[in-house]
Formats: sequence, structure tokens, C-alpha cells
Amino acid sequence: MNEKTYQTKNFEQTRLLGKKLAKRLKPGDILAFYGNLGSGKTTFIQGLALGLNVKRRIISPTFIIVRHYKLEKGNFYHIDLYRTQNVNDLLSVGLGEIISNNENIVTIEWAEKLDKLLPKKRYDLKFSYIDEFTRSITINKHE
Repeated sequence: MNEKTYQTKNFEQTRLLGKKLAKRLKPGDILAFYGNLGSGKTTFIQGLALGLNVKRRIISPTFIIVRHYKLEKGNFYHIDLYRTQNVNDLLSVGLGEIISNNENIVTIEWAEKLDKLLPKKRYDLKFSYIDEFTRSITINKHE
């Protein structure tokens, strides 16, 4: 898969698409999420977590920045950079170590704040509104 665009018509379809993508992921994968507030990023990540067999409830880590979930093999990280102001904020929470650990699957909301710190090998996921319920989700895998 290089680049593919999907349309989801509701919350359940967005989660299901995340769950399907989870089946392709492997330790070391980084997923960079882009899109406005309410565009479906966290909903998609909830689906990813389901597909990775995370048993805990997934909620956005907006105020704590990083949430960690143990997987059968490795770790799943949900990172939300919405409230961060600069690169030093990001480095102070150990983001460099999290991203560089090949045992982790890492999701990063508001990934544009990382700019050059994002690894070249990653998935970019871009979310946009079509209407009140419909979302366009473009997934681009960079090898």
C-alpha cells in the first residue's frame, strides 16, 4: 500500500478501518495523524487498539501527552501533541526513545508538530470532513 483514500460514513466504520489497518502493523511502525479537531483521529486509533488486542479503553491523551499500552509482543503508544508548544516539550516526555524503539507501535496525533523529528519510514494518515458524519481518510505508507 502506498497511498489510498477511504470514506467512512460513521464512527463504527472509522473504527473498523483502524482495526483492519492494525492487522498489517508490526513492531517499529510509526503512524502520523493529521486533521482538524473532531475529524476522527482518536476514533481510528481506538480501532487500531482493538485490532492489536488492547483490552483497556482508549481515550485521547490530550492533557498527559502520552498513553502506553502493553501488547502481547511490544508496546502500543498513543501520543497527542495538541497541547505541546515546542520540541523541548516533546523531548521531555521521552518521545525520541519511544519512536526509536523497534518494539513499539506508535500513533502520533498532530504529528505536524514533530516536523523533522518524524522518521522517514512511517504511515501518514490524513483526516478531513466531508459532512457531519462522513470522513475522508488518506493513508500513505512511506518505506
